[in-house]
Amino acid sequence: MKKLFGKAPDPSRKAYFNTLSNYKNGQFQNQIVTPALVEGQSMLKVLWHFFGKHTDTEPKSPIPFVNTDLKQLKPDENVLVWFGHSSYFLQIDGRKLLIDPVFSGNASPVKGSVKAFPGSNHYQADDLPDIDLLLISHDHWDHLDYTTIQQLQQKVSKVVCGLGVAQHFEYWGWDKSKLIEKNWYDSFTPLESFHLTLTPARHFSGRLFSRNISLWTSYVLQTPTKKLFLGGDSGYGPHFKEIGERFGPFDLALLECGQYNERWPYIHSLPDEIIQEVRELKAAHFMPVHNSKFKLAQHPWYEPLKQVTMLAEAAHLPAITPKIGEKVNLDHLNKKWEKWWEQIK
Repeated sequence: MKKLFGKAPDPSRKAYFNTLSNYKNGQFQNQIVTPALVEGQSMLKVLWHFFGKHTDTEPKSPIPFVNTDLKQLKPDENVLVWFGHSSYFLQIDGRKLLIDPVFSGNASPVKGSVKAFPGSNHYQADDLPDIDLLLISHDHWDHLDYTTIQQLQQKVSKVVCGLGVAQHFEYWGWDKSKLIEKNWYDSFTPLESFHLTLTPARHFSGRLFSRNISLWTSYVLQTPTKKLFLGGDSGYGPHFKEIGERFGPFDLALLECGQYNERWPYIHSLPDEIIQEVRELKAAHFMPVHNSKFKLAQHPWYEPLKQVTMLAEAAHLPAITPKIGEKVNLDHLNKKWEKWWEQIK
């Protein structure tokens, strides 16, 4: 059980962190002030509301999925396959990447709690081919899953994460030579012709009681043919415009859309803010993630997709909304997507 929680950064890491502008008083810092809760709210009030009665927070029938054989993809296919929530697979320009995989069936250290919705946990580590690059956005339970990570250990060639997150992997027995941890705006080439930059997000980190001892991040991925923004978790902030100006335009932006609440508006984006983020990133297409697998907020489970697609249509912005497992062809993103969530009773 203890292993699940990971490990805090060691003294040598913390000594280095203390030299950084985004680290202060033993914690990483957001670019702007970011309270966990809106002014006037307390954790007691939030918990009282959270455990109150809310309608449709979980689907009444299984989430649909498409059974795609990821090990038999054609070598020249440029595809994205979403696994629900913020987990997805990319085969692009001949390389295979995996982002924030969570296949254990729950997003909590307490077994049987925060369970995946029926139908949403079809894909498992065994379904994946060997992975050239595993990207972790931050160390929250719904993005860094110990069970999944250990099952992937022999499949993954390299791991990229924010500062401090690699300490968890080392504690879990991973070879240090596989691990690359960086700060915001560090740019490097983890694979030949694949350029990666860690970029800011407005969020927080922590697997137990100690917050922000590791870094949360988004990513800019430039491949030989594509430029993608991989957003991780983030509330709205000025970093989106900054990233768009420095690195845009993007072919596709993957943006957190779900688990939001008016009580915590600074750490998770609301649907109308996502539309603003797409514009500021200068993204030609966007895909809303962080939904349809776990209940981590009180909104109806389908609300994020319903709201953001409605707003996107009004703004004439193409939203990509595949079913779990459905292939997204990265070379032809203008497909009209089915509103599959409307069919679930």
